[in-house]
Amino acid sequence: MRNDFFINTESGCIVLNDLAMKSTNGNRVYQPGSVGSGDRTTSNRPDADTIARTQKLLDRAIAYAWHTVKSDRRPPKLTAIRWVWRLAGAYHSSCHTTRLMEEAAKRFAASGRQNLANWAAQKAKEEAGHDRLALLDIQSMGYEAEAVVKALVPSAATAVVDYFTQTVQAINPINCIGLSYASERLGTFQGEEYIQSVQALLPPGTHATRWLRVHSGVGAEVEHVEETVEIVAELTPTECISVARACYQTALLRFTPPKQGYISDEELQNVLKPLELNSCLRV
Repeated sequence: MRNDFFINTESGCIVLNDLAMKSTNGNRVYQPGSVGSGDRTTSNRPDADTIARTQKLLDRAIAYAWHTVKSDRRPPKLTAIRWVWRLAGAYHSSCHTTRLMEEAAKRFAASGRQNLANWAAQKAKEEAGHDRLALLDIQSMGYEAEAVVKALVPSAATAVVDYFTQTVQAINPINCIGLSYASERLGTFQGEEYIQSVQALLPPGTHATRWLRVHSGVGAEVEHVEETVEIVAELTPTECISVARACYQTALLRFTPPKQGYISDEELQNVLKPLELNSCLRV
């Protein structure tokens, strides 16, 4: 899987309306009847070329969002205390996933889209308990985790969850596939080197990268991305474009700096100081 689509993509020139899922000979990627209500079989799975073009479509949508933001504002340098802020965001991003994916599965099933229902149900299982990983990481940092996530609610995480809820509760929840793809695809860019760079910022004996490792390129994200691309490759061209739009919107929410500005380390320290744990309670 290539991880260089932010480089020389020319994505700033793309308009998602004009992205067409066509092969080199002009045939549509989608063949009517490929997305039915039964189980997938080898005969109706998309071929490798279709899958590659589908991933290119979705990746270009994410890259287009990156080019759209074009902000000179950058997040403050990562510090140990700012990592707690990131973990609070991870918690809020994760704690609704299983419930929302279960709802999406029911909606897909009710409309006869059993393949998509199976995909959503599997996502619900895969993401179960990941909010707990973030809580454990916060506790390992030396803070009362439940109190921290009540006190720290990053606006970026709230915006993504709100959009997630909107996609699931739509008449056709197809866009939750795009949100899932964009979130997991961006996770694949964080590899072992990044995880170790975070670990180096933390006090010795601190185990606060559990959530990160699961949602990185060394976890299951690469496999999850590949599975989702295959699902999208079976959709109609109109649905593929809709999913790509959802990728774009999700990435836009992720890339856009907060309107109110970034919280400072001093502000974080003021919030977190009263929430410190006794050292024997760290995990």
